[in-house]
Amino acid sequence: MDLTSSQHNYLQNELGLLTAFLLQHFHGCTSFKILKYWEKEDEQIVAEIMRRRFIPALITHETWEGFHFAGHEIRITETTDCYGAVVWPSALVLCYFLETNSKQYNLVDKNVIEIGAGTGLVSIVASLLGALVTATDLPELLGNLQHNVLRNTKLKSKHQPCVKELSWGIDLEKNFPRSSCHFDYIMAADVVYHHPFLDELLLTFDHLCKNDTVILWAMKFRLEKENKFVDRFQTLFDLEMISNFPSLNITLYKAMRKGSMKASLPN
Repeated sequence: MDLTSSQHNYLQNELGLLTAFLLQHFHGCTSFKILKYWEKEDEQIVAEIMRRRFIPALITHETWEGFHFAGHEIRITETTDCYGAVVWPSALVLCYFLETNSKQYNLVDKNVIEIGAGTGLVSIVASLLGALVTATDLPELLGNLQHNVLRNTKLKSKHQPCVKELSWGIDLEKNFPRSSCHFDYIMAADVVYHHPFLDELLLTFDHLCKNDTVILWAMKFRLEKENKFVDRFQTLFDLEMISNFPSLNITLYKAMRKGSMKASLPN
């Protein structure tokens, strides 16, 4: 691939920053010391992420968990009878990333869709950061999802989020026509686990993603069968690891349609 001069300068600058970082922190270090450094970084950031969750001091008739993101106290109602109504650590990782990287990933007035939104925490944080959000999940989860989104964004967000049914792989063109639906970001947290709809999930990513759409996906690694989804995902999308938390077995990925990530380098 031939790079323009500005692209070449951009890559040189990024390489220079990485080299300076490595020399500052790891000059003369053994690989063991480097590993211990990254383990410490992992532990510190994970501790900071988990401190964003809090339990209410007073017990009331309504059970909820609290979170601090985007300068707001967020109250989430959960249920324990299905996977989609619980806040999983991957959602916290993605929310923390959105908040702490809001300049690089500026969501103000951007069209964002979350697939498998569950309790809605990621959608709520994206909305509080200024995005036009569509939060989606299965029909049986929409009541609780709508409740959480409304209570945490009404009169707080620039744009009121939309809650919509999306069953992966079903009626995609009918409910999200390619001609009129354009999303700047697709967000997903912990959508790969022991379920029989991985083909439909990949089909949904493919349908919703345009050439300039950015996918932010927090992946919890569990069983080998589910983990192989990452390989299948890369047949359609370029994948870049932007954060990794070994203590949680969670990796945060950025993805774009094949060839689009290279095209997004500055001209």
